[in-house]
Amino acid sequence: MAEEAKARQPRRSLFEGGVAALRGLLARPLASYYLLISSAGLLLVIGLTMVFSATGPKDIAADGNAFSALAKQGLFAVVGLTAFWVCQRLPARTFRALARPLLGIAVALLLFLNGLNALAAIRGVKEIRLGPIESDVLWLHVGPIQVQPSELAKIGLILWAADVISRKGPALSQWRELAMPLFPVVALLFVLVGYKDLGTMLILLAIVVGVLWAAGVRLRVFASLSVIGLAGIALLIAAASTMNSGGEGGNYRFARLLTFFNPPADCKEAGCYQGIQARYAIDNGGWFGVGLGQGRLKWNWLPEANNDFIFAVVAEELGVVGCAVILALFGVLAFTGLRIARRIDDPFRRLVAAAITTWLVAQALINIGGVVGLIPITGLPLPFISDGGSALVVTLAGVGMLASFARAEPDAARALHARPPARWVRLLWAPLPPLPPAPAASRPSASAAGRTARDRAGVGGERRR
Repeated sequence: MAEEAKARQPRRSLFEGGVAALRGLLARPLASYYLLISSAGLLLVIGLTMVFSATGPKDIAADGNAFSALAKQGLFAVVGLTAFWVCQRLPARTFRALARPLLGIAVALLLFLNGLNALAAIRGVKEIRLGPIESDVLWLHVGPIQVQPSELAKIGLILWAADVISRKGPALSQWRELAMPLFPVVALLFVLVGYKDLGTMLILLAIVVGVLWAAGVRLRVFASLSVIGLAGIALLIAAASTMNSGGEGGNYRFARLLTFFNPPADCKEAGCYQGIQARYAIDNGGWFGVGLGQGRLKWNWLPEANNDFIFAVVAEELGVVGCAVILALFGVLAFTGLRIARRIDDPFRRLVAAAITTWLVAQALINIGGVVGLIPITGLPLPFISDGGSALVVTLAGVGMLASFARAEPDAARALHARPPARWVRLLWAPLPPLPPAPAASRPSASAAGRTARDRAGVGGERRR
């Protein structure tokens, strides 16, 4: 018994030492910032690699250049990194000032896009051109530039909702204060986005839930919102199916729901074909995958292999191990975002950090859950990984906001002011965050300060006497 106890002691000491080392690293002032940068950076690198793997064969067959999609995605990554750099340099007051204009621009673009889609439906075509602008269901094309207004709506809604709720303060406990003007604007966004893009509407709903949860809204409000949200989703599916019974519209939504709950024996229909091919890719990958670039299902078998179903390509080529790495990185990102929201003092920053974290994690879970068959397919891209310019730029801009807030954590701000980086680093990378007020415990009270002043005067008087 004594020998067994001695044998277990080194293992226990090694485990405890590892836990202590991890706690020491997490206790560093800038731990949140470095965790955020490292997890998001690794996800971006993995995403660019998998986009190249998923699109290379198709690009070779199309024009003989395997790097066409990678070059385009790399260009968007550069734009996104620029947006990250700009956002991490901005203070909270700038984000608050940009909240209304961003949301207004997003709503205007969505109204314009829906108007063009309605005109295209009247003419019986899928796309319509109006001067240099061309609409394509969810996108607006202005020459070579492609914009998805619903992606801009995510950032606009986060900043605007956080600004509105943080200004209300304790009055938020009243339904009237909570409903105006939050609910009408959210309902308008749900209708404009959810009519054609149910997946993005679910993310907007998750953002609202994240903001209200971080604001400390009571549970009965969440219960009411859940009932309203489910009813709205069902209404949008039914309305889209009725109004688009002759085309795609909502038919594929019903098909996906029906085939998810009752899969057919011969899965060749649009509602289940993508899902079964994704499962084939996952099964083919096994534990360690067939090797990067060696997947077979992406060769015109797996639809949207470079976008909505890129996680299936990861599973086939990198196996369970590769999928676990991506899930772990998203876990680190979720932990870091919530850690920033918990540590920050400013209510606006706290709400924005919680909403951005909820958005990224919810979108990743919905995408991965649909690919592996845990939930119905919604057509959402996987953040950082999927091919898509607007989504990548907006995602990196959101990470830049989190980076700005991570540097503004009280301990991080004090550490940066205590040992400021070189001037050229502050100019090229990020300026110093505002110095937070001293903790209450370290500030003398008014009476103590008065006694200290009188004591000093008494000492000086005695010396003078």
